[in-house]
Amino acid sequence: MANLIQNEYFQFLLIAIGSAVFAKGFHFVLKKYVKKITEKTKTDLDDIILRIITKPLYTLIILTGLYFGLKRLPDITSYFSWIDKLFFVSIVLLIFLMLSKILSLFISRWLKVQRGFEKTPKLIIKIVNIIIYLIALLIILEHFNIKITPIVAGLGISGLAVGLALQSTLSNFFAGLHIISDRPISVGDFIELEDGISGYVEDIGWRSTKIRTLPNNIVIIPNSKLAESTIINQSIPQLERAAVVQCGVSYESDLEKVEKVTIDVAKKIQEKIPGAVKTFEPFIRYHTFGDSNINFSIILRVEEPVARYLIIHEFIKALKARYDKEGIEISWPVRKIYYKK
Repeated sequence: MANLIQNEYFQFLLIAIGSAVFAKGFHFVLKKYVKKITEKTKTDLDDIILRIITKPLYTLIILTGLYFGLKRLPDITSYFSWIDKLFFVSIVLLIFLMLSKILSLFISRWLKVQRGFEKTPKLIIKIVNIIIYLIALLIILEHFNIKITPIVAGLGISGLAVGLALQSTLSNFFAGLHIISDRPISVGDFIELEDGISGYVEDIGWRSTKIRTLPNNIVIIPNSKLAESTIINQSIPQLERAAVVQCGVSYESDLEKVEKVTIDVAKKIQEKIPGAVKTFEPFIRYHTFGDSNINFSIILRVEEPVARYLIIHEFIKALKARYDKEGIEISWPVRKIYYKK
């Protein structure tokens, strides 16, 4: 029995089995007891973090057991340096994998409570992950005594060539960073562009921004083009806004009656049509003596930009019917011709 215990392969087997049992026990404690504690807290962040770290920690224990078990075997002494290197790289990658997921979680949660970032732009998460894995790579290179300066210099020369080849892509990438940092638009905003495109911002990516139009199509615009465009952001400073309808009545009309009838129709629309601000008092303003009509604006109010389409649609129908009933005329263009004798 003593000889068996002193046998290196038996010791390797004991350490491997022991680490597997310990890993299973550790996993059981996390799932059975620690999970119950996290479920009692008000936030679900600790529950998600527990899920993130459970498998990597389980793997870490198994790898540690295998590492120390292999170090017991004299037949592979010549491979110990390679085992050390592999173990170190594995540990670093596992730790930074957990760190990457946890940081992504916190950034995602932080952006979700910021207005306009309810659907977190993936670009920020990708940048954070790239930085984390670059740090992990530098740690590994430093451990292997690999000088970073020549690599950085080589990357600088090759990066210049790649940068010239990918000039458009890099332009879009940095334009995306500008859009996210300056925040002229945010995910969820309703915007209108100078070329007539309008819709909701679905996502701001590393190369392009996706806009969902009202017909439910996705328009993909390169970030560099979007950053240079004139944008009307209908969602700021607030979603609620005016819906203005232009109209005109003939010169023979009683303007007091026109104002009274028009406001009465507008009030009914404000009260019954979904998307209208129920408490808003609509009003009109005469502004132009036109060729055939006295022109004016009717101001209604909607809860969000897209609601104006239905409000204006219903209001025009109701106003035309009421004008016909009241005998109020909207004239078409008229020209008077005088003949000189």
